[in-house]
Amino acid sequence: MSEENAAASAEDDWAAAMAEQAAAEPAPGPSAVAPAGRPAADMFQEFAPGGTAGQANDISMIMDIPVQLTVELGRTKIPIKQILQLAQGSVIELDGLAGEPMNVLINGCLIAQGEVVVVNDKFGIRLIDIITPSERIRKLNK
Repeated sequence: MSEENAAASAEDDWAAAMAEQAAAEPAPGPSAVAPAGRPAADMFQEFAPGGTAGQANDISMIMDIPVQLTVELGRTKIPIKQILQLAQGSVIELDGLAGEPMNVLINGCLIAQGEVVVVNDKFGIRLIDIITPSERIRKLNK
Protein backbone atom coordinates (compact mmCIF):
# COMPACT_ATOMS: atom_id res chain seq x y z
CA MET A 1 0.00 0.00 0.00
CA SER A 2 1.41 3.39 -0.94
CA GLU A 3 1.80 6.27 1.51
CA GLU A 4 -1.03 8.20 -0.19
CA ASN A 5 -3.45 5.27 0.12
CA ALA A 6 -2.46 4.75 3.78
CA ALA A 7 -3.00 8.45 4.57
CA ALA A 8 -6.37 8.44 2.80
CA SER A 9 -7.41 5.29 4.66
CA ALA A 10 -6.41 6.85 8.01
CA GLU A 11 -8.35 10.02 7.20
CA ASP A 12 -11.41 7.94 6.25
CA ASP A 13 -11.18 6.05 9.55
CA TRP A 14 -10.99 9.31 11.49
CA ALA A 15 -13.84 10.84 9.50
CA ALA A 16 -16.00 7.77 10.16
CA ALA A 17 -15.20 7.87 13.88
CA MET A 18 -15.96 11.59 14.11
CA ALA A 19 -19.27 11.12 12.26
CA GLU A 20 -20.20 8.28 14.58
CA GLN A 21 -19.37 10.40 17.61
CA ALA A 22 -21.38 13.35 16.30
CA ALA A 23 -24.37 11.10 15.67
CA ALA A 24 -24.26 9.71 19.20
CA GLU A 25 -25.81 11.79 21.96
CA PRO A 26 -23.02 13.28 24.11
CA ALA A 27 -22.92 11.91 27.64
CA PRO A 28 -23.02 14.54 30.39
CA GLY A 29 -19.68 15.07 32.05
CA PRO A 30 -16.42 16.96 31.79
CA SER A 31 -15.88 15.94 28.17
CA ALA A 32 -19.18 17.39 26.94
CA VAL A 33 -18.36 20.42 24.82
CA ALA A 34 -20.73 22.72 22.98
CA PRO A 35 -20.27 23.02 19.18
CA ALA A 36 -18.50 26.39 19.42
CA GLY A 37 -15.72 24.85 21.54
CA ARG A 38 -17.19 26.25 24.73
CA PRO A 39 -18.27 24.02 27.65
CA ALA A 40 -21.89 22.91 27.53
CA ALA A 41 -23.96 24.89 30.02
CA ASP A 42 -25.70 21.81 31.41
CA MET A 43 -22.46 20.11 32.50
CA PHE A 44 -21.93 22.51 35.43
CA GLN A 45 -24.15 22.28 38.48
CA GLU A 46 -25.43 25.35 40.22
CA PHE A 47 -24.26 25.58 43.81
CA ALA A 48 -26.40 27.13 46.49
CA PRO A 49 -24.60 29.94 48.37
CA GLY A 50 -24.62 28.09 51.69
CA GLY A 51 -24.92 24.50 50.46
CA THR A 52 -27.74 22.36 51.73
CA ALA A 53 -29.29 23.27 55.05
CA GLY A 54 -27.87 20.23 56.90
CA GLN A 55 -24.30 20.75 55.68
CA ALA A 56 -23.92 24.52 56.03
CA ASN A 57 -21.75 24.43 59.17
CA ASP A 58 -20.94 20.70 59.37
CA ILE A 59 -17.15 20.36 59.21
CA SER A 60 -17.16 16.91 60.79
CA MET A 61 -16.73 15.45 57.28
CA ILE A 62 -13.13 16.70 57.14
CA MET A 63 -12.10 16.15 60.76
CA ASP A 64 -10.38 12.79 60.06
CA ILE A 65 -8.34 13.94 57.05
CA PRO A 66 -4.65 13.53 57.94
CA VAL A 67 -2.30 16.48 57.45
CA GLN A 68 1.46 16.76 57.90
CA LEU A 69 2.54 18.94 60.82
CA THR A 70 6.16 20.10 60.72
CA VAL A 71 8.07 22.07 63.33
CA GLU A 72 10.95 23.93 61.73
CA LEU A 73 14.00 24.59 63.88
CA GLY A 74 15.86 26.47 61.15
CA ARG A 75 17.09 26.34 57.57
CA THR A 76 20.31 26.68 55.66
CA LYS A 77 21.65 26.32 52.14
CA ILE A 78 24.85 24.40 51.65
CA PRO A 79 26.58 23.08 48.53
CA ILE A 80 26.58 19.37 47.71
CA LYS A 81 30.37 19.35 48.23
CA GLN A 82 29.83 20.24 51.89
CA ILE A 83 27.04 17.66 52.29
CA LEU A 84 29.36 14.92 51.02
CA GLN A 85 31.92 15.91 53.67
CA LEU A 86 29.45 15.48 56.56
CA ALA A 87 30.19 12.77 59.09
CA GLN A 88 28.83 11.68 62.43
CA GLY A 89 29.32 14.58 64.85
CA SER A 90 29.34 17.26 62.14
CA VAL A 91 27.61 20.51 63.04
CA ILE A 92 25.43 22.37 60.53
CA GLU A 93 24.76 26.01 61.27
CA LEU A 94 21.10 27.01 60.82
CA ASP A 95 19.61 30.47 60.34
CA GLY A 96 17.45 30.16 63.47
CA LEU A 97 18.69 31.81 66.65
CA ALA A 98 18.69 30.14 70.08
CA GLY A 99 15.54 31.09 71.95
CA GLU A 100 13.78 32.24 68.77
CA PRO A 101 10.27 30.85 68.19
CA MET A 102 10.08 27.87 65.82
CA ASN A 103 7.75 27.75 62.84
CA VAL A 104 4.83 25.30 62.84
CA LEU A 105 3.75 24.30 59.35
CA ILE A 106 0.72 22.32 58.19
CA ASN A 107 1.32 20.74 54.77
CA GLY A 108 4.15 23.24 54.25
CA CYS A 109 2.05 26.32 55.12
CA LEU A 110 3.05 28.41 58.15
CA ILE A 111 0.20 28.43 60.69
CA ALA A 112 1.88 29.25 64.01
CA GLN A 113 5.06 29.82 65.97
CA GLY A 114 5.99 28.13 69.20
CA GLU A 115 8.62 27.16 71.72
CA VAL A 116 9.99 23.74 72.62
CA VAL A 117 8.73 22.05 75.80
CA VAL A 118 9.57 18.68 77.33
CA VAL A 119 6.67 16.67 78.76
CA ASN A 120 7.30 13.20 80.21
CA ASP A 121 10.69 12.95 78.45
CA LYS A 122 9.14 13.77 75.06
CA PHE A 123 9.55 16.94 73.05
CA GLY A 124 6.53 19.07 72.30
CA ILE A 125 5.79 22.60 71.20
CA ARG A 126 3.81 25.28 72.99
CA LEU A 127 2.09 27.58 70.51
CA ILE A 128 2.78 31.21 71.29
CA ASP A 129 1.49 32.91 68.12
CA ILE A 130 -1.11 31.62 65.64
CA ILE A 131 -1.08 33.14 62.16
CA THR A 132 -4.46 34.65 61.22
CA PRO A 133 -6.13 33.52 57.99
CA SER A 134 -5.63 36.96 56.45
CA GLU A 135 -1.88 36.83 57.19
CA ARG A 136 -1.66 33.34 55.62
CA ILE A 137 -3.38 34.58 52.46
CA ARG A 138 -1.10 37.62 52.32
CA LYS A 139 2.00 35.37 52.56
CA LEU A 140 0.65 33.11 49.79
CA ASN A 141 0.26 36.11 47.47
CA LYS A 142 3.95 37.11 47.82
